[in-house]
Amino acid sequence: MRRSQSRRAIRTAAAVTVAGALLASCAGAGGGSGSGDGDSINVLMVNNPQMTQLQRLTADHFTKDTGIKVNFTVLPENEVRDKISQDFANQAGQYDVATISNYETSIYARNGWLHELDPYLRDDEGYDVQDILTPIQLSLTGEDGKLYAQPFYGESSFLMYRTDVFEEHGLTMPEQPTWTEVAELAAEVDAAESGMKGICLRGLPGWGEVIAPLTSVVNTFGGTWFTEDWEAQLDSPEFTEATQFYVDLVREHGQSGAAQAGYAECLNNMVQGNTAMWYDATAGAGSLEADDSPVAGNIGYVPAPVEQTDSSGWLYTWAWGVQAASQKADTAWEFISWASSKEYEELVGETLGWSNVPAGKRTSTYENADYQEHAAAFYQVTHDAIAAADPINPGVQPRPVPGIQFVTIPEFADLGTKVSQEISSAIAGRQTVEQALAKSQTLADAVAEEYRNR
Repeated sequence: MRRSQSRRAIRTAAAVTVAGALLASCAGAGGGSGSGDGDSINVLMVNNPQMTQLQRLTADHFTKDTGIKVNFTVLPENEVRDKISQDFANQAGQYDVATISNYETSIYARNGWLHELDPYLRDDEGYDVQDILTPIQLSLTGEDGKLYAQPFYGESSFLMYRTDVFEEHGLTMPEQPTWTEVAELAAEVDAAESGMKGICLRGLPGWGEVIAPLTSVVNTFGGTWFTEDWEAQLDSPEFTEATQFYVDLVREHGQSGAAQAGYAECLNNMVQGNTAMWYDATAGAGSLEADDSPVAGNIGYVPAPVEQTDSSGWLYTWAWGVQAASQKADTAWEFISWASSKEYEELVGETLGWSNVPAGKRTSTYENADYQEHAAAFYQVTHDAIAAADPINPGVQPRPVPGIQFVTIPEFADLGTKVSQEISSAIAGRQTVEQALAKSQTLADAVAEEYRNR
């Protein structure tokens, strides 16, 4: 991060975000954490498959062993982000633990909303913090060099495709495809099988939905949200070319209802055999290769497509953060230590299948023979994608702050969401890409002007 922005400048920006959050009331989870039984905690988390598996395993394992009851509130991604930001900004203490990402962690830490975890990591030798993959650990480190969250799973992005369909129709996937090649393949395989589309790409509004894959495409096409001098670039030729490419690809060869399809919908399309390719999070591979998946064994995995860069995968982690207002930090850490441990991964592998392990965070996972055997199709490409992710220089232009599929400033959650609505509208055919980006440029320039004037 450029030090000219400094902590003081970003604190000012964060204060605007907090002020907005304070206007919203937050519904409780059933008892504040400061007044309940000391042997229970409230956890707010996203409803991704690995999290719902954790929810099912907690009572029979963690609670049985520790006596600590965990009250889960599980919500879709966009909803859970809103609820977490409201509760943590208010420091209401409704939830002791929440799933936050590497985007929120540094911002929340800067504002004093999170417990520092270093003391727990020093004392908990069994957790083995040194085993956590370096890119993931660095992404959860605050500006003060302290750790404020620990990963449940980590991910980058890659391209998934139906090997059996490609073979049947004489198509070959390059080892490192370009987006131009992917578009050509999507056209060839579209409708090759009854009811099958060429590719699935997120179109659902949300800075963590359509904006994530789109921004990785923008990066490799040579674009950026902001120059290093805080000039908004959403209507630049590079950003426009990338967005037009993305919108055209999903409109011409993508899934039906693309403007309302996010990660979950694309995962379902791939599992049900409704799409031949899917560009998205590496975390999706576990569900595709699960024992009950009808497409298991028929999926190939290659690095995220590129154009002008050597790599283009994003870096993301759903991690556990402890709210500073929680009066049960010690109990919260016990839960986190279990949920992110080697032992939990072994539990999932032995009970739910090794392809379901919440991977992407520990070196030992990728050295585990059982995991290697059951995740043979994707474990190496996933590990390599995470290792290659570069939040400092993800494209061809210098950036004012780190971030691959997001810009690490407090305003990005609101800006990204508003821009995503314009992009989704273009995907739905309600406006052109140029119209969507003209509106988006105005929104981005208002944010950039604040930073230019500091």
